[in-house]
Amino acid sequence: MRKEEKSQLIDTLTEQLQASSNLYITDISNLNSEVTSKLRRLCFKKDVKLIVVKNTLLRKAMERSEKDFSGLYDVLNGATSIMLSEVNNEPAKLIKEFRKTSDKPILKGAFVEEMSFLGDKSLDMLVSIKSKNELIGDIILALKSPANNVISALQSGGHKLRGVIKTLSEREA
Repeated sequence: MRKEEKSQLIDTLTEQLQASSNLYITDISNLNSEVTSKLRRLCFKKDVKLIVVKNTLLRKAMERSEKDFSGLYDVLNGATSIMLSEVNNEPAKLIKEFRKTSDKPILKGAFVEEMSFLGDKSLDMLVSIKSKNELIGDIILALKSPANNVISALQSGGHKLRGVIKTLSEREA
């Protein structure tokens, strides 16, 4: 690969790292073409971008980006692929789901919401992190609950008042 091509590839990687707030560094080596195709299809379906990269080019792209990826430099060895996603826990869920049928991908490290996670042992924790939409749903549910309680109390109070009035009106007659 010529120097101009490498430079262009580094620039492209830098732009992709800047655009995505979530980066997962994985190892998908030794997967045959059929299994790799299944993984790529699953990534496409889950809106996760899977890119096989050279470690030196990825490191240079990380250094050029405005984010602090320094915690992940130590995992840049051996075969490396990256997963980029807008949803912070989607690649972790994808890896966990795919590993039901295969022993790979192996999580080397992740950069999620400005935090670095190292090693495959972090996978379960990354799966359990709630996405932005899940957090918004929880907040809406929490805000909605007291309003429902007030409405319910007002409605039950109205039924009680109607019952009392009906009882009083029947007594006088």
